[in-house]
Amino acid sequence: MTGETLAAGRRTRRRTQFVDVLVRMFKEKPLGTIGGVLVLVFLLTGILADVLAPYGYNEILPGKFLKPPSAEHVLGTDNVGRDLLSRIIYGARISMIVGLAAASISTVISTLLGAFSGYIGGVFDMLFQRFIDAFMCFPGLILLISVMSMLGSGMWQVIIVLGVIYGIGGSRIIRGAVIGIKENVYFEAARATGCSTWKIFVQHILPNVTAPIIILFTTGVGGMVLAEAALSFLGYGLRPPVPSWGGMLSSSGRYYMLLAPWMVVWPGLALTVVIYGINMLGDALRDLLDPRMRGGVGRYGGSRVKKARAKVAAQQ
Repeated sequence: MTGETLAAGRRTRRRTQFVDVLVRMFKEKPLGTIGGVLVLVFLLTGILADVLAPYGYNEILPGKFLKPPSAEHVLGTDNVGRDLLSRIIYGARISMIVGLAAASISTVISTLLGAFSGYIGGVFDMLFQRFIDAFMCFPGLILLISVMSMLGSGMWQVIIVLGVIYGIGGSRIIRGAVIGIKENVYFEAARATGCSTWKIFVQHILPNVTAPIIILFTTGVGGMVLAEAALSFLGYGLRPPVPSWGGMLSSSGRYYMLLAPWMVVWPGLALTVVIYGINMLGDALRDLLDPRMRGGVGRYGGSRVKKARAKVAAQQ
């Protein structure tokens, strides 16, 4: 069997596994399916913001101050005459960029730190875990505010700070998965045959911790979006006129909350729906990809186990 045939077989298996996960999610995880649809809508809204938004995110409409929702302005306007629908649509792009970029950085850092710590073990692992313990003693929000106050506000500052801080804490998940892999026979065989550390890391560690990595990334996106909104709300994230949902809730939204409640209702609702969708999708992927929960014994019930038991009982 040639190398090209083996590679083609691997690609076919990956596609089959991907389709199987989608089919199982549709059948067994209705909340996860709804969450996936919400996340897809959120992504498409951010990508097509220039096409979907009827106005620019900072376009001021003369004489349109604090207009309630109407046929012309579906979600109303703010205190300076900007269309809220347009700003929320562009805010989806901001949240998408921050969430995906920060979660990617966080996942890479968690994977590298956790994998090498779990693989090397010994004194290095013990000292590194004590550093993680000390790092996690600091309240997350206070640490974010302290670092952002030194670096200044801006999109890339927010992305890097969120990615690094959450990546260090998330390394424990990958470390636990790697420690479990080290007990397997094939791992010991690879070390006994003289495989280099890099080859073991690429060929044996990463492929077997793919599920935790995907789960860590998926659940991390929601946390990054929420953390960015919190920083912008407190004035340490993206500054006006950037249409951050957290900034829209903070600046003029608080001052005109009673006079124009739609200024805080719509950004808050958009943030709630997006976080809900991401969390539901992340929970479903965790249940489908985690080997300990395969077979449908997660929070949504054991449908596959019940079907298998019924089939065995019928055969008997």
